Amino acid sequence: MSDQARQPSSRAGLAQLLTSGIRSKLAAGVTHLTTGSGPTLDYSSPPGDPGLFGPDSVCWKVHADFTSMMTGGISALLLQALHPLALAGVWDHSTFRTDILGRLRRTATFISGTTYGNRHDALALIERVKRIHLGVTGIGPDGQPYRASDPALLTWVHVAEVSSFMTAHLRYVNPLLPVAAQDRYFEETARIAEKLGASNIPRSRAGIDAYLLAMQPELVASERTREVVKILMNAPAPTAAMGPAGALMLNAGVDLLPDWAQAMLGFERFAGLRRALTRPGVRLVAPVIRWALANGVSKRARHRVAAARESR
Repeated sequence: MSDQARQPSSRAGLAQLLTSGIRSKLAAGVTHLTTGSGPTLDYSSPPGDPGLFGPDSVCWKVHADFTSMMTGGISALLLQALHPLALAGVWDHSTFRTDILGRLRRTATFISGTTYGNRHDALALIERVKRIHLGVTGIGPDGQPYRASDPALLTWVHVAEVSSFMTAHLRYVNPLLPVAAQDRYFEETARIAEKLGASNIPRSRAGIDAYLLAMQPELVASERTREVVKILMNAPAPTAAMGPAGALMLNAGVDLLPDWAQAMLGFERFAGLRRALTRPGVRLVAPVIRWALANGVSKRARHRVAAARESR
Protein backbone atom coordinates (compact mmCIF):
# COMPACT_ATOMS: atom_id res chain seq x y z
CA MET A 1 0.00 0.00 0.00
CA SER A 2 1.33 3.46 -0.93
CA ASP A 3 1.95 6.25 1.59
CA GLN A 4 -0.91 8.22 0.00
CA ALA A 5 -3.33 5.36 0.58
CA ARG A 6 -2.22 4.94 4.19
CA GLN A 7 -2.68 8.61 5.11
CA PRO A 8 -6.51 8.79 4.88
CA SER A 9 -6.76 5.53 6.83
CA SER A 10 -4.40 6.86 9.50
CA ARG A 11 -6.30 10.13 9.76
CA ALA A 12 -9.60 8.26 10.12
CA GLY A 13 -8.11 6.07 12.83
CA LEU A 14 -6.76 9.10 14.70
CA ALA A 15 -10.09 10.89 14.44
CA GLN A 16 -11.90 7.81 15.73
CA LEU A 17 -9.44 7.53 18.62
CA LEU A 18 -9.87 11.20 19.55
CA THR A 19 -13.65 10.96 19.32
CA SER A 20 -13.66 7.85 21.49
CA GLY A 21 -11.41 9.56 24.04
CA ILE A 22 -13.58 12.67 24.21
CA ARG A 23 -16.74 10.59 24.53
CA SER A 24 -15.20 8.45 27.27
CA LYS A 25 -13.96 11.46 29.25
CA LEU A 26 -17.26 13.29 28.95
CA ALA A 27 -19.23 10.18 29.90
CA ALA A 28 -17.04 9.65 32.97
CA GLY A 29 -17.59 13.25 34.09
CA VAL A 30 -21.34 13.01 33.57
CA THR A 31 -21.86 9.64 35.24
CA HIS A 32 -19.73 10.75 38.21
CA LEU A 33 -22.68 12.97 39.10
CA THR A 34 -24.97 9.97 39.56
CA THR A 35 -22.76 7.01 40.48
CA GLY A 36 -20.45 6.11 43.33
CA SER A 37 -23.02 5.88 46.14
CA GLY A 38 -24.98 2.76 47.01
CA PRO A 39 -24.65 -0.74 45.58
CA THR A 40 -23.02 -1.44 42.22
CA LEU A 41 -25.55 -3.00 39.84
CA ASP A 42 -25.06 -5.15 36.76
CA TYR A 43 -27.58 -4.00 34.17
CA SER A 44 -26.32 -6.46 31.53
CA SER A 45 -27.40 -9.73 33.13
CA PRO A 46 -29.06 -12.15 33.37
CA PRO A 47 -30.05 -12.36 29.69
CA GLY A 48 -33.76 -11.93 29.06
CA ASP A 49 -34.64 -10.56 32.51
CA PRO A 50 -37.09 -7.65 31.96
CA GLY A 51 -36.84 -6.37 35.52
CA LEU A 52 -39.96 -4.94 37.11
CA PHE A 53 -41.26 -3.13 34.01
CA GLY A 54 -39.62 -4.19 30.75
CA PRO A 55 -38.65 -2.21 27.64
CA ASP A 56 -42.24 -1.52 26.53
CA SER A 57 -43.02 0.46 29.69
CA VAL A 58 -43.30 4.24 29.67
CA CYS A 59 -40.91 4.60 32.61
CA TRP A 60 -38.14 2.97 30.55
CA LYS A 61 -38.58 5.77 28.03
CA VAL A 62 -38.98 8.63 30.52
CA HIS A 63 -36.03 7.60 32.71
CA ALA A 64 -33.64 7.02 29.80
CA ASP A 65 -32.56 10.64 29.29
CA PHE A 66 -29.77 11.72 31.65
CA THR A 67 -30.31 15.46 31.29
CA SER A 68 -34.02 15.48 32.05
CA MET A 69 -33.56 13.03 34.93
CA MET A 70 -30.76 15.10 36.43
CA THR A 71 -32.70 18.35 36.29
CA GLY A 72 -35.81 16.54 37.50
CA GLY A 73 -33.90 15.07 40.43
CA ILE A 74 -32.69 18.51 41.52
CA SER A 75 -36.22 19.89 41.23
CA ALA A 76 -37.59 16.98 43.28
CA LEU A 77 -35.04 17.53 46.05
CA LEU A 78 -36.02 21.20 46.30
CA LEU A 79 -39.72 20.36 46.30
CA GLN A 80 -39.30 17.66 48.96
CA ALA A 81 -37.52 20.18 51.23
CA LEU A 82 -40.78 22.13 51.59
CA HIS A 83 -42.37 19.37 53.67
CA PRO A 84 -41.32 19.91 57.32
CA LEU A 85 -41.40 16.25 58.39
CA ALA A 86 -39.81 14.91 55.20
CA LEU A 87 -37.06 17.50 55.67
CA ALA A 88 -36.66 16.63 59.36
CA GLY A 89 -35.62 13.11 58.44
CA VAL A 90 -33.02 14.41 56.01
CA TRP A 91 -31.85 17.03 58.50
CA ASP A 92 -31.38 14.59 61.37
CA HIS A 93 -30.19 11.46 59.56
CA SER A 94 -28.48 12.53 56.32
CA THR A 95 -24.98 13.72 55.43
CA PHE A 96 -26.41 16.27 53.01
CA ARG A 97 -24.42 19.13 54.58
CA THR A 98 -21.13 17.55 53.51
CA ASP A 99 -22.28 15.27 50.69
CA ILE A 100 -25.25 16.74 48.83
CA LEU A 101 -24.09 15.07 45.59
CA GLY A 102 -24.04 11.76 47.44
CA ARG A 103 -27.73 12.16 48.17
CA LEU A 104 -28.43 12.81 44.50
CA ARG A 105 -26.33 9.79 43.55
CA ARG A 106 -28.17 7.50 45.95
CA THR A 107 -31.50 8.64 44.55
CA ALA A 108 -30.21 8.13 41.01
CA THR A 109 -29.04 4.60 41.85
CA PHE A 110 -32.43 3.72 43.30
CA ILE A 111 -34.36 5.12 40.32
CA SER A 112 -32.14 3.51 37.68
CA GLY A 113 -31.91 0.24 39.60
CA THR A 114 -35.64 -0.17 40.16
CA THR A 115 -36.38 0.91 36.57
CA TYR A 116 -33.71 -0.94 34.59
CA GLY A 117 -32.16 -3.46 36.96
CA ASN A 118 -32.94 -7.16 36.81
CA ARG A 119 -35.82 -8.26 39.01
CA HIS A 120 -33.62 -9.55 41.84
CA ASP A 121 -31.55 -6.36 42.07
CA ALA A 122 -34.60 -4.10 41.82
CA LEU A 123 -36.41 -5.87 44.66
CA ALA A 124 -33.23 -5.95 46.75
CA LEU A 125 -32.88 -2.17 46.35
CA ILE A 126 -36.44 -1.68 47.58
CA GLU A 127 -35.84 -3.89 50.62
CA ARG A 128 -32.59 -2.06 51.35
CA VAL A 129 -34.33 1.32 51.36
CA LYS A 130 -37.15 -0.04 53.53
CA ARG A 131 -34.59 -1.21 56.12
CA ILE A 132 -32.89 2.19 56.11
CA HIS A 133 -36.23 3.94 56.56
CA LEU A 134 -36.94 1.95 59.74
CA GLY A 135 -34.06 3.72 61.46
CA VAL A 136 -35.06 7.22 60.37
CA THR A 137 -37.27 8.49 63.16
CA GLY A 138 -37.35 11.55 65.38
CA ILE A 139 -39.15 14.71 66.39
CA GLY A 140 -39.68 17.57 63.94
CA PRO A 141 -39.00 21.23 64.84
CA ASP A 142 -42.70 21.73 65.64
CA GLY A 143 -42.72 18.81 68.08
CA GLN A 144 -44.39 16.33 65.73
CA PRO A 145 -42.90 12.84 65.59
CA TYR A 146 -41.80 11.58 62.18
CA ARG A 147 -40.70 8.31 60.65
CA ALA A 148 -39.42 7.81 57.13
CA SER A 149 -41.59 4.71 56.79
CA ASP A 150 -44.77 6.79 57.29
CA PRO A 151 -46.97 5.95 54.26
CA ALA A 152 -48.04 9.58 53.81
CA LEU A 153 -44.43 10.86 53.81
CA LEU A 154 -43.42 8.15 51.35
CA THR A 155 -46.20 9.31 49.04
CA TRP A 156 -44.99 12.91 49.25
CA VAL A 157 -41.41 11.96 48.39
CA HIS A 158 -42.62 9.76 45.54
CA VAL A 159 -44.92 12.38 44.00
CA ALA A 160 -42.26 15.08 44.26
CA GLU A 161 -39.91 12.82 42.29
CA VAL A 162 -42.17 11.45 39.56
CA SER A 163 -43.93 14.76 38.93
CA SER A 164 -40.53 16.44 38.54
CA PHE A 165 -39.24 13.71 36.21
CA MET A 166 -42.35 14.01 34.04
CA THR A 167 -42.13 17.82 33.92
CA ALA A 168 -38.49 17.53 32.81
CA HIS A 169 -39.36 14.91 30.18
CA LEU A 170 -42.12 17.07 28.73
CA ARG A 171 -39.84 20.10 28.62
CA TYR A 172 -36.64 18.59 27.28
CA VAL A 173 -37.46 15.29 25.60
CA ASN A 174 -41.04 14.90 24.36
CA PRO A 175 -43.47 17.78 24.94
CA LEU A 176 -46.10 15.88 22.95
CA LEU A 177 -46.22 12.82 25.20
CA PRO A 178 -49.95 11.98 25.34
CA VAL A 179 -51.80 12.27 28.64
CA ALA A 180 -52.64 8.56 28.36
CA ALA A 181 -48.90 7.76 28.31
CA GLN A 182 -48.33 10.10 31.25
CA ASP A 183 -51.06 8.26 33.13
CA ARG A 184 -49.33 4.96 32.37
CA TYR A 185 -46.07 6.38 33.71
CA PHE A 186 -47.64 7.42 37.01
CA GLU A 187 -49.41 4.05 37.27
CA GLU A 188 -46.15 2.15 36.67
CA THR A 189 -44.02 4.15 39.10
CA ALA A 190 -46.73 3.98 41.79
CA ARG A 191 -45.92 0.27 42.05
CA ILE A 192 -42.46 1.12 43.42
CA ALA A 193 -43.90 3.57 45.96
CA GLU A 194 -46.44 0.93 46.98
CA LYS A 195 -43.69 -1.66 47.55
CA LEU A 196 -41.89 0.89 49.76
CA GLY A 197 -45.03 1.29 51.85
CA ALA A 198 -46.66 4.44 50.47
CA SER A 199 -50.45 4.78 50.56
CA ASN A 200 -53.14 6.65 48.63
CA ILE A 201 -50.74 7.12 45.74
CA PRO A 202 -52.01 9.22 42.83
CA ARG A 203 -51.77 7.17 39.64
CA SER A 204 -52.63 9.63 36.86
CA ARG A 205 -51.75 13.10 35.59
CA ALA A 206 -54.95 14.52 37.05
CA GLY A 207 -54.34 12.70 40.34
CA ILE A 208 -50.80 14.06 40.63
CA ASP A 209 -51.97 17.64 39.97
CA ALA A 210 -54.79 17.34 42.52
CA TYR A 211 -52.42 15.88 45.13
CA LEU A 212 -49.87 18.70 44.76
CA LEU A 213 -52.64 21.29 45.07
CA ALA A 214 -54.01 19.62 48.20
CA MET A 215 -50.54 19.42 49.80
CA GLN A 216 -49.66 23.12 49.48
CA PRO A 217 -51.14 24.15 52.89
CA GLU A 218 -48.84 21.61 54.60
CA LEU A 219 -45.64 22.96 53.01
CA VAL A 220 -43.30 25.44 54.70
CA ALA A 221 -40.20 27.33 53.56
CA SER A 222 -38.37 27.25 56.90
CA GLU A 223 -34.84 28.18 57.90
CA ARG A 224 -33.97 24.53 57.42
CA THR A 225 -35.43 24.61 53.93
CA ARG A 226 -33.37 27.68 53.04
CA GLU A 227 -30.23 26.00 54.38
CA VAL A 228 -30.80 22.95 52.18
CA VAL A 229 -31.39 25.21 49.17
CA LYS A 230 -28.19 27.14 49.91
CA ILE A 231 -26.12 23.96 50.20
CA LEU A 232 -27.57 22.49 47.00
CA MET A 233 -27.19 25.64 44.91
CA ASN A 234 -23.58 26.03 46.06
CA ALA A 235 -22.63 22.39 45.71
CA PRO A 236 -19.15 22.03 44.17
CA ALA A 237 -18.91 20.37 40.78
CA PRO A 238 -17.09 16.99 40.78
CA THR A 239 -14.52 18.49 38.38
CA ALA A 240 -13.71 22.03 37.27
CA ALA A 241 -14.67 21.14 33.70
CA MET A 242 -18.15 20.14 34.86
CA GLY A 243 -18.69 23.44 36.71
CA PRO A 244 -20.65 25.29 33.99
CA ALA A 245 -22.78 22.24 33.18
CA GLY A 246 -23.45 21.69 36.88
CA ALA A 247 -24.59 25.29 37.34
CA LEU A 248 -26.83 24.96 34.29
CA MET A 249 -28.42 21.77 35.67
CA LEU A 250 -29.03 23.34 39.09
CA ASN A 251 -30.77 26.35 37.61
CA ALA A 252 -32.73 24.19 35.19
CA GLY A 253 -33.92 22.17 38.20
CA VAL A 254 -35.17 25.37 39.85
CA ASP A 255 -36.89 26.36 36.61
CA LEU A 256 -38.79 23.04 36.60
CA LEU A 257 -40.48 23.84 39.92
CA PRO A 258 -44.12 24.95 39.90
CA ASP A 259 -44.47 28.74 40.17
CA TRP A 260 -45.86 28.48 43.71
CA ALA A 261 -42.84 26.42 44.83
CA GLN A 262 -40.40 28.85 43.25
CA ALA A 263 -42.12 31.68 45.12
CA MET A 264 -41.97 29.80 48.44
CA LEU A 265 -38.26 29.11 47.97
CA GLY A 266 -37.45 32.69 46.99
CA PHE A 267 -36.60 31.95 43.36
CA GLU A 268 -39.32 34.05 41.71
CA ARG A 269 -37.23 37.24 41.45
CA PHE A 270 -35.07 36.04 38.55
CA ALA A 271 -37.48 33.44 37.18
CA GLY A 272 -37.79 35.09 33.77
CA LEU A 273 -34.03 35.45 33.30
CA ARG A 274 -33.44 31.92 34.54
CA ARG A 275 -36.01 30.57 32.08
CA ALA A 276 -34.47 32.52 29.20
CA LEU A 277 -30.98 31.18 29.89
CA THR A 278 -31.47 27.64 31.14
CA ARG A 279 -33.98 26.22 28.69
CA PRO A 280 -31.93 26.96 25.54
CA GLY A 281 -28.78 25.98 27.44
CA VAL A 282 -30.11 22.56 28.41
CA ARG A 283 -31.40 21.95 24.88
CA LEU A 284 -27.91 22.76 23.58
CA VAL A 285 -26.08 20.52 26.06
CA ALA A 286 -28.49 17.56 26.07
CA PRO A 287 -27.57 16.13 22.63
CA VAL A 288 -23.87 16.19 23.56
CA ILE A 289 -24.58 14.27 26.77
CA ARG A 290 -26.75 11.76 24.88
CA TRP A 291 -23.90 11.26 22.41
CA ALA A 292 -21.42 10.71 25.23
CA LEU A 293 -23.59 8.17 27.03
CA ALA A 294 -23.58 5.76 24.11
CA ASN A 295 -23.71 2.77 26.45
CA GLY A 296 -25.90 4.12 29.23
CA VAL A 297 -27.93 2.10 31.70
CA SER A 298 -31.07 1.98 29.58
CA LYS A 299 -29.16 0.68 26.55
CA ARG A 300 -27.46 -2.03 28.60
CA ALA A 301 -30.83 -3.08 30.02
CA ARG A 302 -32.35 -3.27 26.54
CA HIS A 303 -29.45 -5.42 25.36
CA ARG A 304 -29.95 -7.67 28.40
CA VAL A 305 -33.61 -8.25 27.58
CA ALA A 306 -32.90 -8.75 23.87
CA ALA A 307 -30.05 -11.21 24.54
CA ALA A 308 -32.43 -14.09 25.29
CA ARG A 309 -34.31 -13.55 22.03
CA GLU A 310 -31.09 -13.43 20.00
CA SER A 311 -29.87 -16.72 21.49
CA ARG A 312 -32.99 -18.62 20.34
